[in-house]
Amino acid sequence: MKKITREMLDAVYDKYNKKELISPDPLEFLFHYENIKDREIAGLTAACLAYGKVTQILKSVGAVLSRMGESPSDFIDSHTLEDFTKIYKDFKHRFTTGGELAEFLCGIKNVTRNYGSLEACFDEGFDGSAETVHAALAGFTLKLTESSELHRNSLLPDPSLGSACKRLHLFLRWMIRSDEVDPGGWKKSYSAKLIVPLDTHMYRFGRFYGFTSRKSAGLAAASEITAGFRRLCPDDPVKYDFALTRFGIRHELNWEILDGIMRDFGILHKF
Repeated sequence: MKKITREMLDAVYDKYNKKELISPDPLEFLFHYENIKDREIAGLTAACLAYGKVTQILKSVGAVLSRMGESPSDFIDSHTLEDFTKIYKDFKHRFTTGGELAEFLCGIKNVTRNYGSLEACFDEGFDGSAETVHAALAGFTLKLTESSELHRNSLLPDPSLGSACKRLHLFLRWMIRSDEVDPGGWKKSYSAKLIVPLDTHMYRFGRFYGFTSRKSAGLAAASEITAGFRRLCPDDPVKYDFALTRFGIRHELNWEILDGIMRDFGILHKF
């Protein structure tokens, strides 16, 4: 059986990595913000709420960001924990309450005040010799958690516990990569170090086409799938994430279409 090649993945990327295919996806909110400090706050908020049904995710993210006005950065800087608690007292997204959201926003406020931006906070913990962003992300999340005094953690998973932390890696993809889909904005290039934001769609792809044999979609599976992409595209292993997951998200696309593309390249899935 033929192996997947960069040529094949680039063909999918060229056809499906398109801005018009973003919706429904919380990524669409990031295009409202030109200022990078606004975008990173909106991006982290949107990514951390990205669990559950997509219709509810979009509704919840919209409800949070609309109350911040035109500048999430100004909003965060000019309000206190007490303010956040009052503003979002009626907020609820699955397991996330308004009180937890208020503490999360307070953590962002304290981190941005201490470091100047979320990007600067992440940068401080990044080791250029590290193979991936995993350790830096764990440190970044710890700083946010400690700054927020969160008592529960539906918004900020802990990367050190072995979870794939799809939402946090999604945030990094949005802010670090820059193309027609990912708006980027962070100055330093960590693209080669990114880890795939492993959702059910990418996990299905990884299992079907031999990138991982793991029985669960945890950090180990995410790392194996990323390593497979890195062998084909060392400088940008997460490049293909958006295009490949469209086949499980967009109603007019499906896995049979992707399987057909694969067969045209002489590639058959394992199952």
